[in-house]
Amino acid sequence: MSTSPSDPPDRPAGEPSAPRENVREVFTARLREALHTGAGRSPGVSDLRRAYREAACLLARFDPRQLRLPGERHPSGRALLELVDDCTTLGGQDRPEWALKADVRERTLRGLAGPEAARRGLADNAGPLSPGSGPEYFALAQLSGHPPTTARMTAGELADTLQAVLWLSQVPGVAGLPDAAEVQRDLERARLLEPLERLVRQPFQGRTRELEELRRYVGLPGGSAPSERWPEVPPAPMPPLVVHGPDGMGKSTLLAEFLLDGVRTPGGGFPFAYIDFGRPTLSVQEPVTLIAEAARQLGIQYPAHRAELDALAEECQQEARSQREGQERVSELQELAATRAVLGRHSSRQFQSLATGRETELIRRVADVLVRAVADGKAGPDQPDPPFVMVMDSVEAAQYRGSSALGRGWAIFLSLQSVYPRTRWIATGRAPVDHPAKTMSPLDIELGELDTEAAVGVLLSSGVEDREVARALADRVGGHPLSLKLAARAATLAETSAGTAGELIRSLPERRREVSRRVDQLLVQGILYDQILRHIADPEVRRLARPGLALRVITPELVQDVLAGPCGLDVPGPDRARALFAELSRLDMVEPAGPDAVRYRGDVRAIMLRLPGGDRTQVRRAVERRAVEHYARCEGLEARAEEIYHRLRLDEDPRSVEERWLPGVERFLAGAQQDLSPRAAGLLTARLGGGTPDRVAAGADQEDWERITAREVEDLLAQGFAEAAWERIGRRRPWTPCSPLHALSAETLNRLGRRSEARRDVADALGPAERAGCGERRLELLLLSARLAAEDGDPAGADRELRAAEQVAVGLGQDLEAMGALLARARLTAAGEGSAAEADRRLAELLARLPDTVLADRPVLVRAVASQIYDRAPGALDHALEVVGLPADDETLDTLGAAMRRATRRQPALLGAVMEILNEAAGPARPQAGGAPTGITGILRLARDRGTLDALTRRLLTIPDESGEIVAGVAAAMGFGSGETGKGSGPAGPGDR
Repeated sequence: MSTSPSDPPDRPAGEPSAPRENVREVFTARLREALHTGAGRSPGVSDLRRAYREAACLLARFDPRQLRLPGERHPSGRALLELVDDCTTLGGQDRPEWALKADVRERTLRGLAGPEAARRGLADNAGPLSPGSGPEYFALAQLSGHPPTTARMTAGELADTLQAVLWLSQVPGVAGLPDAAEVQRDLERARLLEPLERLVRQPFQGRTRELEELRRYVGLPGGSAPSERWPEVPPAPMPPLVVHGPDGMGKSTLLAEFLLDGVRTPGGGFPFAYIDFGRPTLSVQEPVTLIAEAARQLGIQYPAHRAELDALAEECQQEARSQREGQERVSELQELAATRAVLGRHSSRQFQSLATGRETELIRRVADVLVRAVADGKAGPDQPDPPFVMVMDSVEAAQYRGSSALGRGWAIFLSLQSVYPRTRWIATGRAPVDHPAKTMSPLDIELGELDTEAAVGVLLSSGVEDREVARALADRVGGHPLSLKLAARAATLAETSAGTAGELIRSLPERRREVSRRVDQLLVQGILYDQILRHIADPEVRRLARPGLALRVITPELVQDVLAGPCGLDVPGPDRARALFAELSRLDMVEPAGPDAVRYRGDVRAIMLRLPGGDRTQVRRAVERRAVEHYARCEGLEARAEEIYHRLRLDEDPRSVEERWLPGVERFLAGAQQDLSPRAAGLLTARLGGGTPDRVAAGADQEDWERITAREVEDLLAQGFAEAAWERIGRRRPWTPCSPLHALSAETLNRLGRRSEARRDVADALGPAERAGCGERRLELLLLSARLAAEDGDPAGADRELRAAEQVAVGLGQDLEAMGALLARARLTAAGEGSAAEADRRLAELLARLPDTVLADRPVLVRAVASQIYDRAPGALDHALEVVGLPADDETLDTLGAAMRRATRRQPALLGAVMEILNEAAGPARPQAGGAPTGITGILRLARDRGTLDALTRRLLTIPDESGEIVAGVAAAMGFGSGETGKGSGPAGPGDR
């Protein structure tokens, strides 16, 4: 007997009814049987199926076993079969949750009899509802005649409201709904403020003086809420303001409170952009991403200008992609000694100049829109403009001498302020850092500890119930926010156990002043942490807890293999290890770190690792040694990174630790410097880059210090700050024979116009480098010497150094270094056409001889070689296009497009062939005429995005262009960003774009 999906499943006589929890399995089995035998639904929709659809159409999700029809007192479970084709599954097997498919929901909503039918179906199935419980809450309230106000809804509640409005707008007869577009705008604004609200979930305490300083800086009247006319906004431009202080002091919370205070005023507040570099989509090293985010946020605040600002945000994201391509080219040129001296530093400076120019152009355009948007909202022409407050949170990664990101950030700030003078720029970091790009001295607010009343308030809001206890704790603990939270936790645990808060207070030392304050703070935090650990119920877990701080991640395997022995525990097998791990995972100072993995909270771990501990330190060091042994046996980059980390924690010789380095471990070691001694942190900083605190630089090994300084000097030279580079480079001499500072010293002297000194420095460094066996460093010095000789009008000296460099490159046995040396010779030689022709010929031979797999690893070098030799080696450009392709940035497209336009203007007969290639690349939807100049570049961009640009360019090379413009343009595009643009056309000028 077949089973109709419209009927309940039949049960043989005498068979007991299935328990409710097995209903789903019974229906599923019957359904599969019906589908397998071909039994199915009738083409139409049965009344029963339609009724179930109507019961579910205003539910975001539902349990099909519980869905009831109007008038049913108990669910029959029939919805499982009736709606199986109409729904998507959201829940798991044990808790099935379904949702109507969008098209089914829409048809059902439009087919409802009216508002009352919708209300009955929803009321029967929604269950108890409260604000925030889903779109059902708003829908039922609206249908019942009591719509809630949206004025103070959270982002989640507004999202639910918007969904309900969109559903109800399809139900015949429903009236009085809010405007969906207005709810959407409210939702976007709520989401904009959500990160700030998350920071001030607990009542904000203290910081009255700092809030007043922020208000005065922005120009808010007398510490009160802003007035509509902004009478106290200073008309003159203001320097940036840096809010700085140690981690955990509440910098982000202070700014969140300030911004929320300002933007929620009855007068409309002020425009702002909150840039949190903790978000993965934003990078402090890519300043253009902050422009994109500022444009996006302003678009939410000024809906009338949303389309224009969103377009600018998208343009910024495209520029970010283009800059990443350019930065990769620069990094590649810096990797080979043969390309670093001649091409790399020129390319780096070219990249920084282009990036800065593009970023300042984009921020000016954003500011232009802001000017118009503010003008549209003003009551009259005499009303002053409000301040535009740009907040950049967590900029520590860019806060170091020579940071190119900081230099470009200064340029963005100045450009923005030049268009919108009432720009107010606020940044947070651990400390203010000087930078040679600044044109004015930043203001600063240093965050210290909270005052006593604010500290008491934090304790009371964190669980301490007795005000006198809170005051006594604040007197001992001080005003560090993290210390106060630890104290509140310890006091709460003490009150809920046999102890008392009084015992906790007596265990804390009395506070001292000034010079001992930092030591007191660490001591207090350590005592508080120990008090929390004492309340761990399981004594074995308690023994694991403090030594476990040594590990950056804890797993059951690590409990057994690394922690148990040093902690004196017997963990005979995985089951016991897993049980201990489960108890450890429940501690409130740990957080998830992946499947079967936890880690200590970063703030707690950072404090505890700095505390001395006597015997405990010995146990911790034993854990570190076991960790080294454990990770050394493991495979993979993450394990190798942990091994390196623990070797550095044990203060092993940085040179021996470096022997364990593998490419790619960097991403697992970022930020680990704060856990290490200055010498160990010096190795990581030298390898990872970024800022270097003075104590780390002072404590680093000489070799690591030289690499750290070299990176800073490279950054300074790339930005054109030769004087600052020279000041930085002159410390900690003498340098090691293989130091990168020898070449950088000469480069810096040359930038300062002291070329004869630069040549002498290079000559002095060559001998020690040769004796020390530093082949690659010697190669770089020889090529730099050749370049300096050529610039000094000494062709014979340049040729002599180039030939020596080529011999060194060949002696190294590295074909790519030899290719780079030959390329430098071809570009720098001034000994006559014959010498240049010889270098080009040998480059062509090397390019043809090396395997494509080898060439593919150095795309910038291959492109530069092809760009250099294309006129003497037919086929070199085509070969390079096949192996490494063109660069993917916009400058490449501009260069190529300009060459194509020049070629077709000189030879109009080529236009048909060129447009045929372009039209095929663009597809049939593109217009077939030559069009405006931007049309060619637009088609090239489309081809790039589709991945057909290289094929298009190879076809262009087959066009019989007697002018040579196309081939020269391909060569120029191929060489763009490598320090030169080949011997062909240069980048497109304004008239060619």
